Amino acid sequence: MRNYSQSWLNLSLTSLAIAGTLIAVNPVRMSAAPSPEIARVAQAGNVGGPLATQLQGKPTVAYIYASWCPACRNIAPTLSQLRQEYAGQVNFVVLDVSDRATSRQAEATSRQLGLGRFFDDNKSQTGLVAIIDPATGNVLTQHRNNADRNAYASVLNAALSR
Repeated sequence: MRNYSQSWLNLSLTSLAIAGTLIAVNPVRMSAAPSPEIARVAQAGNVGGPLATQLQGKPTVAYIYASWCPACRNIAPTLSQLRQEYAGQVNFVVLDVSDRATSRQAEATSRQLGLGRFFDDNKSQTGLVAIIDPATGNVLTQHRNNADRNAYASVLNAALSR
């Protein structure tokens, strides 16, 4: 038994020595710039600048939609209610990615409206709804498959009261 324990101890010490040598030989490289993934996530709070002229003056609700998406069906009643409640006060932009043809149209629409980066970053995230300040392009809130009307209404009301 003692010989068995001694073997494990020797093996453990050897492993630690090898690991220490590898760490000493390969120093950790530090960079002031964040990784591209971290930078992309950090920039997710802005769609790339102000939105198109026709969207100015009203908060914009941008919605990534697909006809086959269960989340989209789940939040449809909430978005319909918001559309009626905020008619004339809020812009609603639906970017339909149901198939190739509608995706191409959604991409063209997003570029025209200043939402190109938002579309590129989120086109595979069906059921995603973002409320955007058109003057700055800042995303005020973003939800996926959230049917809670109040989650959107509180942000819209705050944006409208500015």
